[in-house]
Amino acid sequence: MRPMARLPRLDLPKIPQHIVQRGNDRQPCFAADEDYSAYLSDLADAASHSGCAIHAYALMTNHVHLLVTGAERGAVSHMMQRLGRRYVVSFNARYRRSGTLWGGRFKSSLVDSQHYLFACHRYIEMNPLRAAMVADPGEYHWSSYRRNALGEPNRLVTPHPLYLQLGWDPAARQAAYRDLFSGALADEDLANIRIHVQQQKALGTSRFQAEVGALLARNVMVRPRGRPRLDDE
Repeated sequence: MRPMARLPRLDLPKIPQHIVQRGNDRQPCFAADEDYSAYLSDLADAASHSGCAIHAYALMTNHVHLLVTGAERGAVSHMMQRLGRRYVVSFNARYRRSGTLWGGRFKSSLVDSQHYLFACHRYIEMNPLRAAMVADPGEYHWSSYRRNALGEPNRLVTPHPLYLQLGWDPAARQAAYRDLFSGALADEDLANIRIHVQQQKALGTSRFQAEVGALLARNVMVRPRGRPRLDDE
């Protein structure tokens, strides 16, 4: 019996996607500062080449989170393929290794901007805090928080239109953005974001899911299951 073909990713232009990619067997994919810097440089190249806008990111020791909007269908996958090829080649050369670095295909979830964009921003940029790597997200150098909340120059980050609506000028937007991080995400929101990206479904209201499902002629809702593990960051 032939194995079932993999369904295409849920992918629509101009709708953000929350992306998670892990190191093979959860092994580190960054070993030194130069690795993080190389990844961000390669990400900037791949995003520009593929027509993608990066709104938020967090590079963790053995996985990455990205919040990305593609201008066209397929743009995000093209970006990740280009990024993966470039980064793995340079990483392997630096450490005189060979073979795969990533644990299979990246996972992605379409995101309902009106209701979940900033929840995903918070989920991504608070990863280092939840992992007890820092006491404040601003202390972590390998995420977009310092750009979005503190105004640190970062040409990689393209503000989403809803971010620009947070205030009249950069200072007001940054202050409003910091206010979003005044408390931790509710456990329900954490679990909801995790299960949608794990199952690669559409995160949003029932209306958003119905619209995406109709456009793609697909089931875009998660399958019921037990509570995700706490380490599924």
